[in-house]
Amino acid sequence: MSFSTEERGSPNTDDYRIFFNADGRYVSPFHDIPIFADEAQNIFHAVVEVPRWTNAKMEIATKDALNPLKQDVKNGKVRYVANVFPHKGYIWNYGAIPQTWEDPRHRDADTGCCGDDDPIDVCDIGDRVCSPGEVIRVKVLGTLALIDEGETDWKVIAINADDPGADRFHDIDDVRRLKPGYLEATLDWFKRYKVPDGKAENQFAFDGHFKDRDFALETVKSTHEFWKALICQKSAAGELNCMNTSVSESPFRCSAEDAAAVVDSACAFGAAEPIPISVDKWFYSNM
Repeated sequence: MSFSTEERGSPNTDDYRIFFNADGRYVSPFHDIPIFADEAQNIFHAVVEVPRWTNAKMEIATKDALNPLKQDVKNGKVRYVANVFPHKGYIWNYGAIPQTWEDPRHRDADTGCCGDDDPIDVCDIGDRVCSPGEVIRVKVLGTLALIDEGETDWKVIAINADDPGADRFHDIDDVRRLKPGYLEATLDWFKRYKVPDGKAENQFAFDGHFKDRDFALETVKSTHEFWKALICQKSAAGELNCMNTSVSESPFRCSAEDAAAVVDSACAFGAAEPIPISVDKWFYSNM
């Protein structure tokens, strides 16, 4: 598959959207992009939502038709994640693995909490800074179990399979050995990134310990099974939009014409609005 994106609306506004195209047809990054890039080698696709060192909280719009990327809105304003010293924006290429779903009705046996109703999150630790909407191939190395306001929110640690050093990374211990301090910084970031919004520090299952590759692979594949039930209407979708153009067994499958109509109905691409000066400020908290 060859993936491309199409921008609509004005960047840094609430009407900005990034739609996805695969081999000449519009697709959903949630439902149509295959979970596997190479199943035999356990290489997964990942959709980059927020590139490293940036602050705009872009995310897959799970409740919108075709699930384009859009900027999260809070209190009527587009959302930017604060710089929590010493971190500048997101410290990895942050995104999601397609065709996965953390079922909010399933209570995880390990965390004791239900899923957060989103695709599973992924942190790409590769050296290259990606672009919003870029679809990359990743090797899964481990995972962190964040408990976000009582919900399980897995953070999969992975590396871009096309990174020059990817062949040296096989498990979570390789991250400790080859990128010393990166896992500690990751834990600190997820612990404190909501504090500037007046919220408490986040909590973690397993006392904040990272689980290894085998555990992470099992977790990702289990969320794929939850997604299968969702897309085939065997699990209640709630407010999620399951419109797709390629899942043959899905009752939510639509025509290419219907998908094109969704994109055509979006605002025309326009000039970006300025990023607020406050985004470049630093937030200091007890470390």
